[in-house]
Amino acid sequence: MDSYDKLPDVELKPVGELSKKFLDLGIKTFKDACNYVHNVDYGYNTDYEDRMILFKEKKGSCTSKHAVIAELAQELKIPLYKYVYVYKLTEEITTGVQHILEKYDIPYVPMVHCFLVYEDYQFDLTEGNYNGKKKHIDNYIHAEEVDPFISRKDEYLLYKKVLEEKILTSKDMDGIAERTILRARAESITLLKTCILA
Repeated sequence: MDSYDKLPDVELKPVGELSKKFLDLGIKTFKDACNYVHNVDYGYNTDYEDRMILFKEKKGSCTSKHAVIAELAQELKIPLYKYVYVYKLTEEITTGVQHILEKYDIPYVPMVHCFLVYEDYQFDLTEGNYNGKKKHIDNYIHAEEVDPFISRKDEYLLYKKVLEEKILTSKDMDGIAERTILRARAESITLLKTCILA
């Protein structure tokens, strides 16, 4: 991922709910808003449909952190977008995954993460957060621009489409049933949450 120095340093104007919220917090530029969100504690929110949940709970996951900034960019007409991507979760990324891989006899667990794209640059506002990952993710199976506040249902449908069209048809997953991957995914989500709380 790229350095935050590459983010646009646009002055905030009170043109929408999020820009007004950041201004109320004393934050005056887009880049400062990105730094603020990056520094908010990493954690899973209780309601991803609430656009202000990151501020209310004073924490956010990749989903809410990138949603807030991508929506702020829309308000300010900055061409910066939220992308959802599917990546290969392994022990190299999160401690404890190897047990899941062995249990289900699979080479990796396909998981979803988010990042921001501005021009030719990519930014992960959770990089360096205590998010259960030992390293940042550079490679992915699929990446797709989405609405900043894409619903959990639509994100899951995107995941299922990638699973069916790209993952289950690959040599790596030859003979592996979809239900096996979904069970491994569910256990991996629990593991990541446990890593954050540890």
